[in-house]
This record gives sequence, C-alpha cells and structure tokens, in this order.
Amino acid sequence: MRELGDLVVDLSTRGDRATAVYRALLDAVRSGRLEPGERLPPTRALAADLGVSRTTVATAYDRLVAEGFLTARVGAGTFVADAARPVRPPRRGTDLAPRPGWDQQPHPTSGSTPKPAHDFRVGIPDARLFPFDTWRRLVTAELRVGAHDLGVYADPAGYPPLREALARQLALSRGVTATPDEVLVTHGTQQALDLVTRVLVAPGDIVAMEEPGYPLARDVFTSYGARVVPVRVDDEGLVVDDLPPSTRLVFTTPSHQFPTGPPLSLERRRALLDFAGRHRCAVIEDDYDSEFRFTERPLETLHSMDDAGRVLYLGTFSKSLVPGLRFGYLVAPEPLQAALRAALQLSVGYVDVPVQAALARFLEDGLHARHLRRARAAYGERRALVLEAVHGPLSAHLELVPCQAGLHVTTTLRDQEADDTDVVRRAAEHGVVVEALSSYAVTGRPRGIVMGYGAAVTESITPGLARLAAVLGAAPSTPPRRPR
Repeated sequence: MRELGDLVVDLSTRGDRATAVYRALLDAVRSGRLEPGERLPPTRALAADLGVSRTTVATAYDRLVAEGFLTARVGAGTFVADAARPVRPPRRGTDLAPRPGWDQQPHPTSGSTPKPAHDFRVGIPDARLFPFDTWRRLVTAELRVGAHDLGVYADPAGYPPLREALARQLALSRGVTATPDEVLVTHGTQQALDLVTRVLVAPGDIVAMEEPGYPLARDVFTSYGARVVPVRVDDEGLVVDDLPPSTRLVFTTPSHQFPTGPPLSLERRRALLDFAGRHRCAVIEDDYDSEFRFTERPLETLHSMDDAGRVLYLGTFSKSLVPGLRFGYLVAPEPLQAALRAALQLSVGYVDVPVQAALARFLEDGLHARHLRRARAAYGERRALVLEAVHGPLSAHLELVPCQAGLHVTTTLRDQEADDTDVVRRAAEHGVVVEALSSYAVTGRPRGIVMGYGAAVTESITPGLARLAAVLGAAPSTPPRRPR
C-alpha cells in the first residue's frame, strides 16, 4: 500500500498495475478527494512515488482523460476535469448513540450571524474597544525566537507568570486571596465549569443553581448526569432556605445575579457558607462581569468570606477583553488541585504559552486596567441610554430590575400574561435583537426582556428601543393555553 497525499493505491496484489492506479484515481475523483480543477502530479513523480514505471501511470492518466475524468493541458499538466463531479455513496447506518442526556444538549451556536441593526444581545462586549494593535505587539514579542522553550510541553495549569499576575489582580480588585498555585488558567467559564463538574459531581448528584440562571452551566451539569435543582432568586439573590439538604454543589452568581442583576445580600452570603459547611457541599462562585460596576462598590466575594475551603471562584476575560480570546481562571482549594490539573491535562493537554505570556504582560503593564477604564466609560454611556428608555417610552410595558453592574439590563413585563418570546420574535422582525427572560428559566417562567448594551452601537440604542416600545405597544399575543 503506497500513499501520496490522500491518494491511496493498493499494489500489494497481483494484476495489472495500470488498472490499479486507474481505479485509485477514479475513486479519488468520484469521492471528491480530488476536486475539479485540481492538478495531478506529473507522471514521472507519481511513478517514482508508487515504485512503478512511468508508462503504467501514463496509461492510467490516458484512460481517465479519454473517459472525461481528467483533462491534459499542453505545458501545464494534467487536471481533474471541471465536469467530474464527485458521486458520494450514502453512508451506512450505525448503532452508535450518545450517552443518555447528550441527545438533549443544545447545538453549538455560531458567531458568524450578521450583526443586527439594533444589537441588544446579552454577554457580548464591544470588540471595537479592544486594543488590537497593542495585543498584536505583545503576542509578536512572545513569539520571537528564544522567548520561550517551545520544544517542551508547558504546565496544563497555565503559564506561571500569568497565574502570578492573576493572583495579584484578584487580591487587589476582588479581595480574593490565593497563591499562584491555587489559580488555574482555563479556556473561559465553560471549561472551568466542566473541570469542576468532572472532578466533584457523580451521576445522580444534586446540583442546585439559581432560577432563572445561566443556561450553559445547567447544560454542563446535566451532561455529567447530575440532577439539577432550580432554586428561586429574589431581590436579595439566591434563596438559600430553598436549597435541598443533599446538595453536592451550588452554582451562584453572587456579585451580579445572572440574568436578573441583584447581588446576593450579605446575610444570604453568610447563610450560604453556613449551609455549605453543614452539608459538606461545594459552592461555585461565578464572578463573570464584576469589572463593570457603575455606582456602589461590590460586596465581599464568597471566596474571601470562606474559611472552610468550600468555595471555588471562577471568572472570565470574555467580557473585559473579547470572547474570541478564550481566557478564564479558576481559584480552587489545594485538596482539589491535583484532580483539577489532571482533568485539565486530559481535556486540553497543554497551554499556548506565547498567548498566555502576552496576557501576563497585558495585566502587569497596566494595559488591562487602562482598557477597563475606557470600556467602563463607553458602557456607562450606553447603560444610561438604556435606562432612559426603560424609564421613558418602555415604562408602560416594562419594569426595571434594579442593578448596578454588568453589561445588560433586565426588565419584567408588567403584563405577566404576555409572551416575552413573542415580543422578542416581533422585535427581531424590526431589526431589534433582545432576549426573553423566560429563556433563562425552566420553572416558573418569569416573563421579561433582557437587553445587553455591550455590543450595541451607541447611536442605535435610543432609536432601537423606540422600535421595541412600538412592538410592545402593538397588539401583544398571549402564550397559548396548555391542554389540561
């Protein structure tokens, strides 16, 4: 068996070798492995590679030319004919099936959808604010010869100087005291959640999470066979008294409840830590966008209040930088470190050192802080415009959920019989993309509109929300009644 690129020719059996080459080429053309217009190797080169005579290959080429699969151009070579379209046979069936639960998981979303005229999608920062030129210079510097020993695999937990920079930044900005060895660099929040769930949660374990809450966290937990129990939130955040006693893991967003907005009150924070200690469960504290606060200072993190080592603190740079740079971090207690590092190595292997080194420089040189100041000012202006509309033309239909942080505003429909998914659909028909609050819940179905302003063009906010007000003012539809 000899191979040239993706062309395999079996010459192990006796018989006419010219016919064997012919059949291999014909199969490559008909299957699409050789595409119309693609140039074939010269007969001499292919013959040398296959270990046959040039005449053998020439005979096969001539036959395919005569049949219209190839075309010979004097002085240019032999090419797959334009008319030689591939004929792909149907695939045979299979008895393979995903593990239970995976057939219920959502399909991955694509980031290639056209940007709407009035973009109020949630969780998307403005890439136009990111200093790409500065970032490119940092990455280029780290890619220079000798900058790093790229001939060996790096620590899967992350580039050590980056973990040191993260530990310093978290101590200064959020009061999270951790050694660099307790910090793991991840590919965003999703990988951090996957790692913790893989290490801590067994099939059938109860994972309690906020309702409404972060849907992709719920999807991670259910993918590992956990029993996810939704726990209601109110204007003080997660209702700790509703947590099941047998909870193995609690997922919460205490700094800025996602998606409603209120922080977890100090009393509830203490109650949650007391619950975790009494019931020997772990708590994931997702501090996903605490960089963007516009009035009051945030409360202490759960991690800084935890003296029993039960809180795992995670964050992301997807909001403060751009989603395409998949940077996140996980601060975990020492007894979990070995297992988490093993899970990291199994899932991604090793790290991209130059890019992580560039982020370390970005943090240490004060470039991240400078970028945040600029971004915070831009988002503050957009937030003010959204609030102006919520208190103005939208006020007859929407009620604001108070919030002092983040990149989105949540409202509830004054008419709780109205269908927020229908409002979202009709708004999209007018070029206004918002999100339904009910899409973040599996029970209770609170009805409201969630409006992000990270990706919005400032000049489009007021006219876009005026269109939303017109949609809400039009004859709204109510959700169909379910049969009894």
